[in-house]
Order: sequence, then structure tokens, then C-alpha cells
Amino acid sequence: MDRRLIVMPRPTSSMLSAIFTSSLNKASKMLISVATSEDATPGEGDTWRAMDHVRHVLMLTIWANVWVLRTLTNKFPSPKSNSGLFGFNVEALMSPKEQDSSSAIVVHASQGGRTEMDLFTANSTAIGRTLSHVLETLNEIPATSRKYEYVLATADRILSENIQHGHPSLLQVSRSSLGAAFSRTSDLLRRSLRSPDRSVFTSSSGDWHSKVLHLLPPGPRRLYEGFRLCLNGFLPSVDTNNWQRSYKPQRHATITGPGVGAFEWGEAEKLAHELLWITKKLCDCSGASEAIVRWAFASGLASLVLTAHPRVQAPIVKITVILIRELEHGKWYTAREVQFGILALWLPVLCYASNGVTSPAVAGSERYETEKALEDLISDLPSEDQEIILQNWLEDFAASESDWPNLSRRFDRFCRVSRKQVVLLEEN
Repeated sequence: MDRRLIVMPRPTSSMLSAIFTSSLNKASKMLISVATSEDATPGEGDTWRAMDHVRHVLMLTIWANVWVLRTLTNKFPSPKSNSGLFGFNVEALMSPKEQDSSSAIVVHASQGGRTEMDLFTANSTAIGRTLSHVLETLNEIPATSRKYEYVLATADRILSENIQHGHPSLLQVSRSSLGAAFSRTSDLLRRSLRSPDRSVFTSSSGDWHSKVLHLLPPGPRRLYEGFRLCLNGFLPSVDTNNWQRSYKPQRHATITGPGVGAFEWGEAEKLAHELLWITKKLCDCSGASEAIVRWAFASGLASLVLTAHPRVQAPIVKITVILIRELEHGKWYTAREVQFGILALWLPVLCYASNGVTSPAVAGSERYETEKALEDLISDLPSEDQEIILQNWLEDFAASESDWPNLSRRFDRFCRVSRKQVVLLEEN
């Protein structure tokens, strides 16, 4: 298995960014050429020749285009993917050790170069699109709405029925929808923690080409989608959800009460509990690898959680514990980046974050089993990675008020092994 981090390209959605980068490179080269050319700045008594004028006008034109493109990229940012992890090739970072009936569907390739997994993604089937829409609605509806529990129960019922049916294609649809929901919810949570006093649903969604295409009437839209299918997906897809949502009133997910001001952490707490629920459902569908890879590279979210409200920190601690124990179970061949990332990013959170407000999120035997899982994961890393992880843990553990997680045994064992290595090097 390839152990390198593979970032999947987004050729269509990043069109403006690619043009901007290309223009910026050309403008930079032109500026360097003009600045270093001996003929670019005439000396005393010299006059500019025709080529000097052309060179400078061309340089100014390119820089003007760069400014226009930069303005457009700010106005129409690249969209977020709705089919799973943003830019991560999960199969390259984690792969199951043993193929069972629930995961066998992802390993058989068809003649057209597409795997069977591509046929059962979140947006390729009616049940997948329905489930994705319910999960997206769950993110948007306020927790104080009397219909919130109904939407949550609807999503839970669809997932439970897919699992009870047991067919590999239905399990794959559930994993794909939940993977996209995990990515979207974690991103919303990060944005909410960055600006806890402002709702993350106040800005309109949709990328630049969707904003242009949604102005077309339904007939030309279907014609455009037909051309897109003929070109094997080269053109951007029609995002009907974004078009429909652009005509809906924006919702705010803040929690208020009589005589009490808006609880600024209410939206983040709601998203954190939804992320915990999605994580548990991914584990039920044998799709924890989606969440593990995403969690291992969520550096922005991990840093923001350290200063979040205890009501937000408690479900995040629970998510981290679940994913660490799933990773330690040894069901996957895991890339080194994933194993190192989830330990380096989230051990400080376990040390500093609150373990619950009214009741502990992790208690009793679960705390001991989590420490054992952390020790096993650290022992599987190379010596240089173990040194970084354990040194950082000791610093955080000593500075925090919590006595958990206590990795003293793993730290002492690392010191003994390192000491023996020095002796062996001296003897040799």
C-alpha cells in the first residue's frame, strides 16, 4: 500500500484558482525579466524603444488580470466536496486487512475504469441522495426546533434499515453519505468555533459555476446535464440542493432562553453532538476509516477545541476516544501519517479538554482501555515519531490539571529501549 499522502485534484471546481496561479507565475516572471534586463531601464540620454513599451504594457496588463482573477476567486470560492473527505484518498491511507461482505464491494473494478464503489456513492442513488439531504437538514435546523428530533429520528431510521438489510451496496451508500456528513459537520464545527458569536449558516452556499448555472431554466439545465454525462463528468455537476437552498430563508442554530442572552457556544455544541452521532453511525457501518483519516488531519479543529466551552469539548473527547480505539483494533493497514497525526493532534485535547460537565464523557474501564490503545498505537510508530509524541505528551500532561491519559508506562519503556540502543551502538 502506498504510504504517501495523496491529495486528489479538483480540475473543474478549481478552474479560477488554476488560471489565477498561471497568470501570477507569468506576471512574476515578466517582472523579474523587466527588472533584470539591461535594456529594461534606459540610461541617461537613452530613449525607450518599441519593444520596451510593449514589454512594460504587457507586464501591466498581466498584473491587472491577476488582480481581476484574485477578486473573482474571493467572490466565488472553490466548493467543498460532498462525496466524502475533502481531498483525501482514504483507500491510499487506510485499507482493510480482511475483506468481508460489507467491504468487498470496493475492491472489484469494472471494465470502464470505475470501481463498484463509484456506483454506490452518496449522490448516485435515490436512497443515498435522500439520506444525504436528511443529514444536511440536520446540520441546518436549530436544536430548539420541535422538528429537530424528528429529523434526527428519520436519519437514524434510514441508517438502521440499511444496516439491518445487510446488503453491501446499501452499507456502502450509508458509509458514503455519513463520510460526507462527517466532513461537512467537522468543517461547520471548525467555522463555528472560530466565530462562536456568528452562525455558520448566514452565508449562501454554492460555487461560481453553480451560481451561474442556477439562473438557467429547467430545460437548458437538463440539456447541460446530458452533455456532462456524455463527457464522462468533465463538466461540473448540477447541484440542485444548492439551487433549492438559495431560495430558502437562512436558519440560525443559536440557543436562547427566557431572560438569558444568546448562548454563543450553542451552535458549536449542537454540531459537536451531531458529529459524535455521525461517528457512532460510521462505526456501525464499518466506515470508521473515513472519520479516522479526517480526524488525523484536522489540525485547525484540534487547536480551536482547546479553548472551546466544556460543553463542546466533552463530545469531542468522546469522538477522539472512539476513533483511537477503532484505530487500535487493527482492522486496517494504516499509513504512518494517519497514526502520527491522530496522536499528535488529539493527545493535547485529551490532556487539557473537559471530560464532561454534568457527567464524565469517558470514565471507568473506558479510560484504562483508551490509555492501553494509546500505548499500543505509539509503540507501532518509528522511534523518532515516538520521541516526538511522548515529549509533547509529557509537556501537556505536566501542565494540565487532569491525570488522564497517563502514558508513564509507555514513556518509561521508550526510555529503556533508547538506553539499550545507546549501549548496543557503543558495543558495536
